[in-house]
Amino acid sequence: MVYFFVIIIGYLSIMAQSIRFEMESGRTKCISEDIKTNSMTVGRYSLVNPNDGQPLPESHKFTLRVTSMYGNSYHYADHVQSGQFAFQAVEGGDYMACFFALDHHPVVKFSIEFDWKSGVAAKDWSNIAKRGSVDAMELELKKLEDTITSIHEEMFYLREREREMQQLNFDTNSKMFRLSFLSLFVCLSVAGLQVYHLKSFFEKKKLI
Repeated sequence: MVYFFVIIIGYLSIMAQSIRFEMESGRTKCISEDIKTNSMTVGRYSLVNPNDGQPLPESHKFTLRVTSMYGNSYHYADHVQSGQFAFQAVEGGDYMACFFALDHHPVVKFSIEFDWKSGVAAKDWSNIAKRGSVDAMELELKKLEDTITSIHEEMFYLREREREMQQLNFDTNSKMFRLSFLSLFVCLSVAGLQVYHLKSFFEKKKLI
């Protein structure tokens, strides 16, 4: 039972990543997230104010674009200090969130806090609890049920990826076998031609 809960906690930590990183003006920084088809994903981003109580400088702004691995744009925010996005992934695979800060002289450095969640972690459980008027135990059971469902779907997804990789390995091995056979045939043909040429040369020179 303890091992099962460890797996669930680990799985949830994979689906939600909250990070803080530094950016310099004129630079781009991208973060990727593997999202399954039809999974819900939400993200929040904001500049970290190093001086509490004081407004951020006008130069402290950035642009964010979220795209799928096929290049389709799912979110775009230009010249902002904070924001959020939410969408349902139509395409499965790696999604990229790329932050870009305009160039400044001298170089401006600032921190960004980025919270990106997908799958079960992207659900607003507080609102679910309010709407359903459920107690804490029922809410936890709902979380576990959705988590187990997601793990089950993830297992099927991984099995499908494994089958694809096995097919790819089989195709690669077949191509390598044909290439090796062709290389061996070419080498033997060249060796035979060399022997024939040398034999003809020696016969002309009456060495044999």
